[in-house]
Amino acid sequence: MVLSKGKKAKVSAPEEEEGLEHIDGELVLSIERLQEIQDELEKVNEEASDKVLEVEQKYNEIRRPVYNKRKEIIQTIPDFWLTAFQSHPALGELLTEEDEKVFKYLQSLDVQDFKDVKSGYSIAFNFSTNPYFENTKLTKTISFSDEGTSKITGTTIKWKDGMEMPNGVDHKKKGGKRAFTEESFFSWFSDNRQNGGLSESEDESIVCDEVAEIIKEDLWPNPLKYFNNDADEEEMDEEEEDEEEDDDALGKNENGSDDDDSDDDEQDGDDEDEA
Repeated sequence: MVLSKGKKAKVSAPEEEEGLEHIDGELVLSIERLQEIQDELEKVNEEASDKVLEVEQKYNEIRRPVYNKRKEIIQTIPDFWLTAFQSHPALGELLTEEDEKVFKYLQSLDVQDFKDVKSGYSIAFNFSTNPYFENTKLTKTISFSDEGTSKITGTTIKWKDGMEMPNGVDHKKKGGKRAFTEESFFSWFSDNRQNGGLSESEDESIVCDEVAEIIKEDLWPNPLKYFNNDADEEEMDEEEEDEEEDDDALGKNENGSDDDDSDDDEQDGDDEDEA
């Protein structure tokens, strides 16, 4: 009995191996077929991306004259871009008090994709003559390669004597507090890099990319949304002040009524004593 069991074991081992080989063969074949399907999907996706880019390029040309009309109207509104930047939850945090003074001379902002949309875009700040720098146009250009961001360049600012602030604004020591340096928004133009090489920390380069992306994707399409935010906040503040004034007036009237009632009560008490 023991011997026969041993024979059965020897016979079952090759059968088991053949079964595993059969399963492995089917698995390999299924993976190969799946890879073929994935390759086919990739091809379709590439074609779709090309079509999307063609449509985007077409509508960029259609949008351009509309943007020009918007630009003409914006230039009639005082401090439009300054207000829009200040009201933006991310960009407003990047402006120092000195930056805001410079932004009062900002006449227009323009974001323009390259003809080949996927290759990059530029952001142009157009200034009127001002006491801070000689330039009338500051540009940040973002170029892309297939691997991602390949080159970021900005205009070299020609600061006038005594007005340079690319590395921040120094705040003097007050009381026992330590002095600190507040980085200027305009330092963003000097943050250049190429092929992923950085002269500064990786974190700072990421911020640089984010600033360009926020301006292009969020602020530029509808700056009126942020300009109106500031106006809405002012209206809300005024309404709150009016409500507080009304509450104060109402409180005074109520207090006055209470005083009159107490005076009447006292008078009634005197009359009863005399009686």
